[in-house]
Amino acid sequence: MFRSYLTAVLACLAAGCVQPSIPEARPAAETGVVLANRTVAPPQGESRFAAIRQLTDGGQNAEAYFSRDGQWITFQSAQLEYPCDQQYVIRTDGTGLRRVSDGRGKTTCGWFFPDGRRLFFGSTTAQQDRCPPKPDPSAGYVWPLDPYDIYAVDRDGRNTTRLTHYNVYTAEGVLSPDGKRIVFTSLESGDLEIYTMNVDGTDVRRLTHTVGYDGGPWWSPDGKKIVYRANHPTDSAGIAQYRSLLARNLVRPSRVELFIMNADGSDQRQITRLGGANFGPSWTPDGRRIIFSSNYRDPRSGNFDLYMIDENGGGLEQITTDPGFDGFPMFSPDGRKLIWASSRGAKRSGEANVFIADWK
Repeated sequence: MFRSYLTAVLACLAAGCVQPSIPEARPAAETGVVLANRTVAPPQGESRFAAIRQLTDGGQNAEAYFSRDGQWITFQSAQLEYPCDQQYVIRTDGTGLRRVSDGRGKTTCGWFFPDGRRLFFGSTTAQQDRCPPKPDPSAGYVWPLDPYDIYAVDRDGRNTTRLTHYNVYTAEGVLSPDGKRIVFTSLESGDLEIYTMNVDGTDVRRLTHTVGYDGGPWWSPDGKKIVYRANHPTDSAGIAQYRSLLARNLVRPSRVELFIMNADGSDQRQITRLGGANFGPSWTPDGRRIIFSSNYRDPRSGNFDLYMIDENGGGLEQITTDPGFDGFPMFSPDGRKLIWASSRGAKRSGEANVFIADWK
């Protein structure tokens, strides 16, 4: 989750671009989303992939996640002519593309409900008609904490329902395996914390309480644990800097490690100590390992690769080797495929696409 990783990394490749104004809402076919649906060969070193299929072609496409039956995908996309992320659905065979967000503001972090006929995502539609402004460059490498709230909608884009009403950054939602609760990140308390709630937005429970960024939560397949990313400043200067950025709706993500906790927030423990930015964790379908993205080999670079690790922090395995960006991985429900976003094969700076690989 948290598309800003992708945006910030790709912006480094396309520095100096001026973001145009967002036009009026248009059907998906008219908003620039182009489908590739072609097979590409895995590069040397990516031995876990038997075959790779590129689904989208051009623009910035990311955070693509499977429905529970593996037949649908939801993802967010921004194009040069429609530069603010909107939410889409598409069948895994590349048919049925449709925009489900209303075209206002910006969206992020979509997820299907169990029946696959309805989904939820973060959107700034209540606060913004157009794209939110970019952060002041003088702040350095930071993420904007845009005023998302969580909304649910039918797969055809109808019957939108607002689930949260915080009017501050509230996103990164993932549904529990039993379909009853959503785990998400919010700035509602004045700090970036992880919460759970019922699927109708009731019974909100806060899970984290440490000063610093806690986010990107993802349930284990049995629903008993949650993996997430965090950065907790430990000295007064670090805390002051963190809070100063929060007051401007910004956060600096250059150092983030992975943590695990029980589903009720107990037994919080750190599982990586790699350095750099480690984010976008999710679980293998058997619940034994965690897959995530990291630039720890060169923390000042935009070279993010996918890795797997045991939940005790051992058995680190590199999955991708492309020199660009690879992130937001998710296994299909049957464990036979992996979907993720990558800048591999990009035709221009700032481009990322959705890829699906046969897993071995």
